[in-house]
Amino acid sequence: MQLFSTFETNTFLEMAISTLEKKGIPKENIFAVPLDNRKEDRKIFDSMHRSDGTTLIDIGMGLATAFAVIGASIGFKLAWGPIYWGLISAFIGFVIGFFIRLFFELVVKKRKRVLKGKHSEIILIVDCEESQAELIENILWSHFALGVAKIK
Repeated sequence: MQLFSTFETNTFLEMAISTLEKKGIPKENIFAVPLDNRKEDRKIFDSMHRSDGTTLIDIGMGLATAFAVIGASIGFKLAWGPIYWGLISAFIGFVIGFFIRLFFELVVKKRKRVLKGKHSEIILIVDCEESQAELIENILWSHFALGVAKIK
């Protein structure tokens, strides 16, 4: 049986490996594989084949609606009328909202991702007997593994 787990690079990984060795798992059955983390920035704009679940037009649509109502109301007093001024105001509101969201994605969320993100940097693979699997899984979880999987 094999157990796979991911860890951040820290002392808990070293403690987990030493605990496994103390419990009778030979060194030959413990494999630690470091991962290469993504170095390039994530793409902001989605394509037809890939989407990250965030949208850039949600604030723009809300502001477009609000600006269109205000522009159409004011347009009754202006020369071009309410329809043109409603459309012009909607476009201006959409552009403002789009750039607000773009700013938050590029500047604010990038800082949060860099400061707050957890990266699984090492995969730990343990070969063991099926009777030892529960014990090894508990050891890995108690040493703050980010994820654990068993394969028979």
